[in-house]
Amino acid sequence: MSRLVLSHQEISDIQSLLKDITSHYNSVEDHDFIKDSCLYAQELPWRIREFINNFRLIENNLGTCIISGYPIDDYKIGLTPSHWKWKADALHTLEEQILLVLYGSLLGEVFGWSTQQDGYIVHDIFPIQSHENEQLGSGSSQSLWWHNEDAFHPYRADYVIFLCLRNPDKVATTIGNLNVEQLKKEQIQALFEPNFYIRPDESHLEKNESEIRKKSRENDGSNLITLSYEKINKMNSCAGDKISVLFGSPESPYLRLDPYFMDQLNNNEEAQNAFDALVRAIDGNIEPITLQPGDYCLIDNFRVVHGRNSFKANYDGKDRWLKRVNITKDLRKSRDSRSTSTSRIIL
Repeated sequence: MSRLVLSHQEISDIQSLLKDITSHYNSVEDHDFIKDSCLYAQELPWRIREFINNFRLIENNLGTCIISGYPIDDYKIGLTPSHWKWKADALHTLEEQILLVLYGSLLGEVFGWSTQQDGYIVHDIFPIQSHENEQLGSGSSQSLWWHNEDAFHPYRADYVIFLCLRNPDKVATTIGNLNVEQLKKEQIQALFEPNFYIRPDESHLEKNESEIRKKSRENDGSNLITLSYEKINKMNSCAGDKISVLFGSPESPYLRLDPYFMDQLNNNEEAQNAFDALVRAIDGNIEPITLQPGDYCLIDNFRVVHGRNSFKANYDGKDRWLKRVNITKDLRKSRDSRSTSTSRIIL
């Protein structure tokens, strides 16, 4: 895996840039900051821009890379929150979140989902006590099955970036890719055909909306988010078009799958056998990556899957804590699902 370790001078230059940005903006969710983030990103050190540009354009690597070495002040960032809904750390981790968006802006356009974490663009990933046994990033006692991020949706991210703020128990993020040579020609053909359906993952369900936003949208009478949840519920009932789980070039295919949220194909033995072979092939290539504070892990969501090993959460303010952002190379493709051309939230 490619890794870029920041030099002292690069860290100093980044901190100067972040100081300038935070003198103008006090939230990473600020619409004007998001609009201008691609401009600010061009002020990052050349070596970083070159590294991310090569990752974006050259696909002969493993689909994952890490930029490490940015200093994290464990005291300044505060305790690992108990829930993402409060955003209590918004100012304590502002610089780190801004850098996350700047890195993302070198890959494309950052965006969020109205049905996930209340429509925030930067997401929190840490254990939540009531989610302990859930298939969620906020779970802990169960392994998070490997998947492509938001594989169920046609407007899913091209890239995902994880920022590690804290990981004292060395909980591993799992990464895997496909060696297409492990599959037979007829299996590849079946996987390129629209034989499959992926249900939305748990994070998009209405049960995970915060009570704060639920009351807010009930009071203001807005029905756009309600309609978004209705779309998710429809997708969850498998009422939609079937898709292929491989696409692009048969010699080096892209991936679209989330096995935990895919049902057995009882009426298509050939496609099911091909899918089982695909899962076995990726299972054999899963590798653990232990992210350290200050690591920014860039993932090509079309080329690799990711998950997380199980762990015991202590809920003591010192548990594993990541930030995440989704990036699309083409914001226009989701225009029918965004309220305005400049909105970054998919409804």
